[in-house]
Amino acid sequence: MIKNINHVSFTVHDLDQSVAFYQNVLGLKCVSLAERDEAFSSAVSGVKGAEMKIAYMEGPNCSIELIQYVKGEGTRIDSRTNNPGSTHLCFHVSDYDDWMKRMKDHGVAMRGELCVVPAGPNMGRRVCYMMDNEGNNLEFIESV
Repeated sequence: MIKNINHVSFTVHDLDQSVAFYQNVLGLKCVSLAERDEAFSSAVSGVKGAEMKIAYMEGPNCSIELIQYVKGEGTRIDSRTNNPGSTHLCFHVSDYDDWMKRMKDHGVAMRGELCVVPAGPNMGRRVCYMMDNEGNNLEFIESV
């Protein structure tokens, strides 16, 4: 039986740049940065000859794992939100106007437009899709 979610993850091309983005732009804390040898990396990922470098970023209620394949790197995928297999990570944000100004000041690219959710459990809240430094999808939704 599943008890809870341990973390969510993005595979990235440049771990150092991604850690800097998640720390300096999003305000998360890097709690672990470590390499994984070929034996473990290959076994766990199913990628022969893989070696990984992994960072755990701590958020308010969830960890985000950022993985760089130092060896065995794959091909960048098209992460546009309409592509099957595309993912995103959604953050509740207080002081939404200040947050959006912060994102603009840091040059964070938007995927679409700032909208208001028309139906469902988040109805009436402002929301937008943006991208991290590597094009991974981030959603920011206004807290109540």
